[in-house]
Amino acid sequence: MEEKNSLLNAKEASNHRLRKDRQFSYIYRKGKHKVIDNFTLYYIASKFDNYRIGFSVSKKQGKAVKRNLLKRRLKEIVRKNKLPVNRYNYVLFARDGASELDFYQIENQIKNLFQKFYKEEKIEKSL
Repeated sequence: MEEKNSLLNAKEASNHRLRKDRQFSYIYRKGKHKVIDNFTLYYIASKFDNYRIGFSVSKKQGKAVKRNLLKRRLKEIVRKNKLPVNRYNYVLFARDGASELDFYQIENQIKNLFQKFYKEEKIEKSL
């Protein structure tokens, strides 16, 4: 029974993903951004009720294995901490050196980045 619930939660999260290049480009072009040491958060208000998030890791981070590990870590951090708020679209961009950090360092930086976003947009959300 628990397996079904976890599969449902994973499936539910898939509708919160940005996948198309034009969606990323639109957010880069029209959205605002916040920067912290190794990450940049691009965001824009959405006309829909839920949030959508995409993850971008440059080839400067290393080969595909390293980049995919970093993306998996970012997805897990966002899922576990329930960071995004509804009515926004996000792109989380990993800058140089992000792949060298361990999970907890990445988690702290992402939390700080979203705190900066909440403060700027005057959103009440506690981590």
